[in-house]
Amino acid sequence: MTITVNGLDELKKLAGSDLGTSEWIEITQDRINTFADATGDHQWIHVDPERAAEGPFGAPIAHGYLTLSLFIPLFTELLDVQGVTTKVNYGLNKVRFPSPVKVGSRIRLVGELAEVQEVPGGVQIAVDGTIEIEGGTKPAAVLTSLSRFYS
Repeated sequence: MTITVNGLDELKKLAGSDLGTSEWIEITQDRINTFADATGDHQWIHVDPERAAEGPFGAPIAHGYLTLSLFIPLFTELLDVQGVTTKVNYGLNKVRFPSPVKVGSRIRLVGELAEVQEVPGGVQIAVDGTIEIEGGTKPAAVLTSLSRFYS
């Protein structure tokens, strides 16, 4: 369920809050291939299902940065900030990829609004995120995402 806030003052009150969990999304071979085409990263472990089946993971795996790029659509399921003029991705801290995401797996985001800081003209938030793999024992990614919202 999406948490909706209106304006920076309401956003500030959420500091330290659990943002919940997104819906699952499937990582398909088509999604992996499209990402490979967009980035020029056609390593066989991602795009060659036959060879990857014989590789260390037994199947093609998603690029780590593909998994990371899905943070934004997953995050928008958790928090909707209205009443602001601009929303900007500011960066990432402490990104790790503890477990590969095999083709056909489903992932979701668990988020916590760790911090809200004032910046000139707005606020910066730090969201601690864990991208889980359905049925997995380790997450696909663990990160802190920084975003800025301006009034």
